[in-house]
Amino acid sequence: MKSQNKSYALPIIMMILLFGMISFVTNLAAPMGVVVRSQFHASNFLGMLGNFANFLAYAFMGIPAGKLLERVGYKKTALLAILVGFVGVGIQFLSGVAESFGIYLLGAFVAGFSMCMLNIVVNPMLNSLGRGGKKGNQLIQIGATFNSMAGTMVPILVGALVGTVTAKTAIKDVNPVMFTAMGVFALVGIVLSFVKIPEPHIKDRAVEKVLDEIKHSAWSFRHFVLGAIAIFVYVGVEVGIPGTMNLFLADTSAKGGGLDATTAGFVAGTYWFLMIIGRFVGASIGHKVSSKTMLTAVSSVGIILVFLAIFSSTENTVSIPVFQSLQGKIGFGLANVPINAMYLVLVGLCTSVMWGGIFNLAVEGLGKYTAAASGIFMTMVVGGGILPLIQNAIADFNYMASYWVPLIGLAYLLFYALIGSKNVNTDISVE
Repeated sequence: MKSQNKSYALPIIMMILLFGMISFVTNLAAPMGVVVRSQFHASNFLGMLGNFANFLAYAFMGIPAGKLLERVGYKKTALLAILVGFVGVGIQFLSGVAESFGIYLLGAFVAGFSMCMLNIVVNPMLNSLGRGGKKGNQLIQIGATFNSMAGTMVPILVGALVGTVTAKTAIKDVNPVMFTAMGVFALVGIVLSFVKIPEPHIKDRAVEKVLDEIKHSAWSFRHFVLGAIAIFVYVGVEVGIPGTMNLFLADTSAKGGGLDATTAGFVAGTYWFLMIIGRFVGASIGHKVSSKTMLTAVSSVGIILVFLAIFSSTENTVSIPVFQSLQGKIGFGLANVPINAMYLVLVGLCTSVMWGGIFNLAVEGLGKYTAAASGIFMTMVVGGGILPLIQNAIADFNYMASYWVPLIGLAYLLFYALIGSKNVNTDISVE
C-alpha cells in the first residue's frame, strides 16, 4: 500500500497545480470588469460579460469534455486543455493591443473551454486517487486550497497594476497578469507531458455494457441531478459575491464605494484568501467530518452573513485587515470599508469547502457513471456566469439588493445538504 501511495504522489501534485491554474484564469474575469468598465464606458452588467463568456463555455464543453475524458484519459485531456487555455489568454492579451471589447470576450470564452476541461480532469482524478469518501473529499479540499491561493493573487495583481481607475485605464495595463497566466500554462504543460498518470476512466468499448448505459445514466440518480443544480448555484454564489463587491467598492457614485481600484482589489483578494484558510481547515478535518455536515454548516453561516450584508447600512464603516501594498511591498494592513463588505469577505470562509462537499455528495454511489457525471457537472458551472450577470443587472440599480441572488442560492445549498443529497436510487447497477 505504501508503494502505491508513493506512485500516486506526483499525479496528485500535478492535479493540485492544475486546480490552481483553473482559479487563476477564471478569477481574472471579475477584476477585469473594473478595467473594461473604464476603457469601454460599460455598465456593471457589461463589465461582467467577460466573466459570463468564460463560464458560458462550460455549457458547450461540459458534456463533450466528459466524453473526451472517457476516450483519451486524463493526461491527453489535460494537455489539450492547457493548449486551449494558452490560446485563450493570448487572445485576451491581443484584445488590449487591438483595444477591442469583442476580442476580449472571445478570449474569455476560449479560456473558459480550457477551464472546463481542466475541471473535468482534476475533480474525478483527485476523488479517485483518494478512493472516494472522506479521503477523496480531503484531496479535493487540498486541491481547492491551492485553487484559492491562485484566486487570491488575481484581484490583488490586477488592482496593484491598475491603481486608481482613470479614463486612460485599459486592458494593456494588466498585461503582466496575462503573461504570468500564459507562462504557467506553458510550464505545467511541459511538466505534465513527462508525468505518468493513472487512467481509470478510459472505456473499453469491447466489454462495455451498452444496453445498460442506454437504460440508465448519471441523470437516473436524483441526488446527482439536484447536486448538478447545486454546482450551478454554488459557482454563481462564489463568483458573484466578491465580483460585485469589487465593483461596488470601486464605484465612486455608490454610497460606501469610491475606493481606489487597488484597495477594492485587495479587499476582494482577501475574500479569496479566507477561502484558502477555510480550505486548509477543510483539508485537515475532511477525513473526520462528512461532506453533508460541512455543507450544512457553511451554508447556514453563509446565509446569516449575506443577510447581514443586505440589511446593514453602507454608511457604517469598519477597519478590516486586508492585503495591501505598503511601501512597495505586499502585506497586511487595515482598510476602512462599509461593514457590508466585511460580512461579504467573511463568506469566503463558507464557500471555501462547498465545491468538494457538493461534488462528493453528488457522485457518491455513481460508480461507472462518475466520469460522465463530471462532464455534466462542468456544464452546470455555467452558473458562475449566469447568476453574477443577473446579480449585476440588479446591482446597476442597487448593489446590496443584488445580494438576494446569492442568498437564495445559499438557501438551496442548505436544502441540498439536508435533503437533496440522499441517494434514493440504490437499485441501479453501477458496476
